[in-house]
Amino acid sequence: MTHVVTTACVDHKYQECVAVCPVEAFKEAETYLVIDPDECIDCGACVPECPVDAIFADTDMPDGEEHWLQRNEDESVDAEIATGESPVLAD
Repeated sequence: MTHVVTTACVDHKYQECVAVCPVEAFKEAETYLVIDPDECIDCGACVPECPVDAIFADTDMPDGEEHWLQRNEDESVDAEIATGESPVLAD
C-alpha cells in the first residue's frame, strides 16, 4: 500500500508533507508533488499535514481521482526528490 498525491496539489505544491516524511518518498513535478510508491512506507504522516487535502491512501481514493495512482507511479520515476524547499505556487 502507498499514499497518493491527487489533483488538489496541482498549482499549490505545499511542502508540509515533505517535511514530515521519514523517507524520500516525495518527488517534484513542475507544479505539484507526487509520491514514489517504491519509497512510501505507508506511515500516513503526510496526510494531516497537507493544507489542501490532496493526499490519500491508494485504497481510499476519492471518486474521479483514481488516475493519480498511476500518475504518481509513472512520474516519480524521473522526478527529483522533493527537499521541502520549493516555493509554494498558490496562496
